Amino acid sequence: MRAHPLATDAVLAFGALVCMVLGSFADPHGPHGPTFGTRNPDTFSLLLMLLGAAVLVFRRRRPRAVLAVTCGLSLLELTTGEPRAPVAMCTVIALYTVAACTDRPTTWRIGLLTMAGLTGVAMLAGPLPWYAQENIGIFAWTGMAAAAGDAVRSRRAFIDAIRERAERAERTRDEEARRRVAEERLRIARDLHDVVAHHIALVNVQAGVAAHVMDKRPDQAKEALAHVREASRSALNELRATVGLLRQSGDPEAPTEPAPGLAVLDELVDTFRHAGLPVEVIVQLGPEPGPLPAAVDLAAYRVVQEALTNVRKHAGPGARAEVSVVRVGPSVEVTVLDDGGTEASDAEPGGGHGLLGMRERTGALGGSCFAGPRYGGGYRVHAILPV
Repeated sequence: MRAHPLATDAVLAFGALVCMVLGSFADPHGPHGPTFGTRNPDTFSLLLMLLGAAVLVFRRRRPRAVLAVTCGLSLLELTTGEPRAPVAMCTVIALYTVAACTDRPTTWRIGLLTMAGLTGVAMLAGPLPWYAQENIGIFAWTGMAAAAGDAVRSRRAFIDAIRERAERAERTRDEEARRRVAEERLRIARDLHDVVAHHIALVNVQAGVAAHVMDKRPDQAKEALAHVREASRSALNELRATVGLLRQSGDPEAPTEPAPGLAVLDELVDTFRHAGLPVEVIVQLGPEPGPLPAAVDLAAYRVVQEALTNVRKHAGPGARAEVSVVRVGPSVEVTVLDDGGTEASDAEPGGGHGLLGMRERTGALGGSCFAGPRYGGGYRVHAILPV
């Protein structure tokens, strides 16, 4: 019916024509009630019924024009038909169509005009007495048509609103899922950057030391290569743990070891000390009960890791670093200082994402991160992480 509306309206018009023709043979004023076959419609009434049914085929394309034509045909029948044929059925169907496809104020105006016009003409100019039940029937049928059309229009609008809300909710769920996926990818990218930058920097330093002392001090070269192997193994383990988060269900289980935190800060600092960077550490988490939240613990660890990696990569020879992790009231303050070394560094200026990653980590937890040169030389990283 939706695919072929014109054919549907043609079938409806044919059914209305059959009903009107059959109704024109019925006499409501028989001696023992309504009787059928006791009267015959005249030729003009049959023509009006045929024209009214034909016009109904186009009721969806031009509903108001169809209503106007059917009203005109009904007025002709009401004033000239004797006996009267039910041509007004065409007007009832046309009025229903107008009410179903327009708004309520328009339905009220057109409906009242149609009801009053047809009923008034039938009462004042028709061959029947003004109080005849056929005249009252016209008023009732046109009123019910307008009410039914308005109810159908309201139901369609309600269903459309429900469908639109469902589609909007589906779009919102999709957008929320995409946002969460993007946030998770960003978090994993930060973890990967922290792991790779830290361990590759240590491997680079230790490999340089091994190459420098290989001929003169083989024992130190062997120790440096051992540190290279240890750093690479640690990097592989952390990469495996991070990438394991991306595995699908049914894949081999990822390692279950916890994420690094301040509990293993000494091990992290030892790797830098073995690489030739003197580091002093102060950790004062205060008397507050309970451990730090996992997200804060991991963020503090990553800030120290990234800051010391930058010191190792960009500070000059002989540089020294200081690390302090202090709990002050409702926050944990992480500070990493270096003195810049005794000489200017020949390392290339950093253009990576380490500082940006630290700021994003602390910002995601509602904290802040500052990084910049110190007065008198060196660099300072200061992060505040709300507990």
